[in-house]
This record gives sequence, C-alpha cells and structure tokens, in this order.
Amino acid sequence: MNALTKDNYEFFTKLLKNRVSTDDDDLKKYGHDETEDILILPGIVLKPETPEEIAAILKYCSENHLPVTPSGARTGLSGGAIPLKGGVVLSMEKFNKIISVDTDNFQVTTEPGVITQVLQETVKEKGLFYPPDPASKGSCFIGGNVSENSGGPKAVKYGVTADYVLNLEVVLPTGEIIWTGANTLKNSTGYNLTQLIIGSEGTLAVVTKIVLKLIPHPTEDLLMLVPFRNAEEACTAVAQIFKKGITPSGLEFMERDALLWTINHLGESTVQVKNDHAAHLLIEVDGFDRAQLMEDCQTIMEVIEQYDIDEILFAENASQKEALWKLRRSVGEAVKANSIYKEEDTVVPRFELPKLLNIVKKIGDKNGFKSVCYGHAGDGNLHVNIIKGDLTDDQWNNELPLAIRELFKEVVKMGGTISGEHGIGLVQKQYMDIPFKPVSLELMRSIKRIFDPNGILNPDKIF
Repeated sequence: MNALTKDNYEFFTKLLKNRVSTDDDDLKKYGHDETEDILILPGIVLKPETPEEIAAILKYCSENHLPVTPSGARTGLSGGAIPLKGGVVLSMEKFNKIISVDTDNFQVTTEPGVITQVLQETVKEKGLFYPPDPASKGSCFIGGNVSENSGGPKAVKYGVTADYVLNLEVVLPTGEIIWTGANTLKNSTGYNLTQLIIGSEGTLAVVTKIVLKLIPHPTEDLLMLVPFRNAEEACTAVAQIFKKGITPSGLEFMERDALLWTINHLGESTVQVKNDHAAHLLIEVDGFDRAQLMEDCQTIMEVIEQYDIDEILFAENASQKEALWKLRRSVGEAVKANSIYKEEDTVVPRFELPKLLNIVKKIGDKNGFKSVCYGHAGDGNLHVNIIKGDLTDDQWNNELPLAIRELFKEVVKMGGTISGEHGIGLVQKQYMDIPFKPVSLELMRSIKRIFDPNGILNPDKIF
C-alpha cells in the first residue's frame, strides 16, 4: 500500500471540492468506531454524494494502490471501520436518502447512510415493518447493517438483515457500478452476489443503494421481564419456550451485573434487582391478535414457573415497554462506561446456551477474568464482555487471547461460531482458523482477490 502524496490530495480535492478533509479533529473522528479504545488515523476523509464519484475514487485508488476504508456511522464492535492502513476513509454519510417505499410490493429502496430507526419509522407510517433492529438502531446506518449482516432482538422471530435484502447497487474496487440481483422475492439466476456482499464487512464492494423487502407491521405486542435466581436456569428456559410452539419476537438474556450496571449508568429505573436475582429474561410476543398473544404469554408463564423465579414484571403501557427495551439496548454502552473490556459475540445452537454460559464462567475463573454476559438468548447469541479489572497489561494483551481461543474452540465444538452479528473485522481475525479449515479461508481470500485485485478495499480485515 502506498502513502498519500500531494498529487493524490489534489485529485480528491478536484473531484469532490469541499467534501474533503484532512483536519486533525476529523481524522480522529473517522479513525475509530465503538471497538474498545482503538484509534488509527486516516490520511484523508472523503464524502462523496454519488455512485459515480465513488467509482472515480475507487478506480483511482486501485490504480495507485491506496487503501480505502468505507465508513458509516462507526457504531461497529469489531473494528471494521478502523482505517488500519491509513489512507482514505470513504464516508457514506451523504448517502442519506430513502429513495422510495413501494407499498404495492412491500419494498423500500434506500441509500446506505440512512439511520436504521429512521428507515423503520418511515415504513411504519405506511403500515410496513423492517424487523432487524440492532441495539444501535438509533444511530447506526442501514449500510453498516448490510456490511455486518446485523441482527438484534427481533432476529429470533424475523431473521437478520440478509433475510430482507433483495438487491444491491454496489461499486467494485476497480470502479464498475453493478446491481447484484433483482427486486424479486425469488431469484435462482446464477451465483447469489447479493448474499455474498452482505456480511462482507466492506471488503468486496461499496454499497450505494439497497432494496429491502418489508412485511406488515404487527399491531399488538406484550412484554415481560422475568427474574431468575439461577442464570443457567434462565438459559435452559429459553429452549423450553420454543418447544411449546411459541416463537417470541424478542427473548433477551441479561445476567445480574449487566442489568445493575445499566441501571446505574442510566441513573434511573423502575426495575428492582434483588440480592438473589442472578439473571433476567426479557420476553416479547407480537402479532395481530391480542387474545392469541395473551394465550402465548400464559404458555410462556407455564414454562418459566417450573424454575426458581421471582415476581414477573409485565409492561402495562408503551412507556414501560420503551423503558425496559432501553435497559436492554443500553447494556453495551453501560459496560463500556464501567470498564476497559473486550466483547465476544459467541453464538451456539439455542439448546446449548446453558452450557455456553457455564463454560464462559469456568474459563474466566481459570484465567482470572470477570465477564458480564447478555444477549439474544432466543437465537443462542451470547455477548461475553470480558472486564479488564485487575488484570495486568501483560495478562490482558498476551494471556487473555489464549483464553478467548479456548472459549471459541468450545463454541465451535457445540456447533456454534465466533460471531453472530458483530463481524470479524480487525479484532477477531486471529481466530478465523478455529471455525474454518485452511481450504475454506483460501476460498474466501480468492473471492477477495477477484473483487479487489489490488487489495485496496478495507485491507487486512477478516483475514
């Protein structure tokens, strides 16, 4: 990779005029995301407004071997938006328009710089629903969701981003602009380039337009918070709910410290965490028939009452529901505010969740680290926040990766994998040999070389 020269700066300035920055504050702003405390400065920040401008930038950078890091809202947790090689940060913030909502075909066409929650609220006004809802939905971009194949609480019932993307307009690293698929619900025409781009973490192409399928928006939902006196029992109850034929629209796990730290961080809460509460499940059902949802809740209660639980809190109105969901969505932020940490995004088959939690705690005890766990229990996705606490820098930097490797090996043994929704990016790439054999990794590298022959796009991520 080459360093930026005066000629490079002049080219970008001529192309984009005043949408170019080398200001120190801007370089710091675009030199990090929400991954730990990592900061790497780019050489320049570019803010294009059209696919054609991106095409010109990528073609030029490919010809001149200049590294390019696509950048969205920078809410990621795996270092995907960190400009590891310096060079160019390509900010997508100007691509912030919802182009059209097709109420006849239940589709929306959007640019990637639209905030996910804004997109959801826009289609909701027309009675439509875009379900994927990562915790950062109020600030993250829909393009970043595509790049990471984001999920969120509603994935347990409705699926992840990949289940809703029909078609993408992308710019290839060599400058060509293409559509990857068709705006249809079925497509058996050649290789599925659309799904290949989803979850590729900005390493294969830059997404400039997204066509998403929508569904009717549920009119009813019920929400309950269930305190358990044993955390593994809370995990065990999850699979049992599904065995009764109930698919919640949200089934979230929060162990004791996750909830306490969040309550303290937010400074207020109507939730009382008693001394014997080890974990909580936040359970939501939704649909169109309130009577049916009440029956579903009754079935859920019959399941969870088999375990050692305390009094269930039912959200009685919209404000209570919002307050409970705010608690859950703020856990990651609260942990980050409390301590230096590393977040692992483990995911296993749902029935293995109690075993995963047990293994996390055993590995922590053996290696001297504390963990705060929470996550999307309904789909087996446990976020393991490892707290630095009293660990020395040597333990943190040299011994902890060995413990993480041990954890990931156990996860893969259970039929799981090392990231459910945060991606690999920068911080997890050293562990990719655990879920994949060398032949699989070489296939991925070969795909990268075909799309990006000069290796300029988000270099040294994933591998």
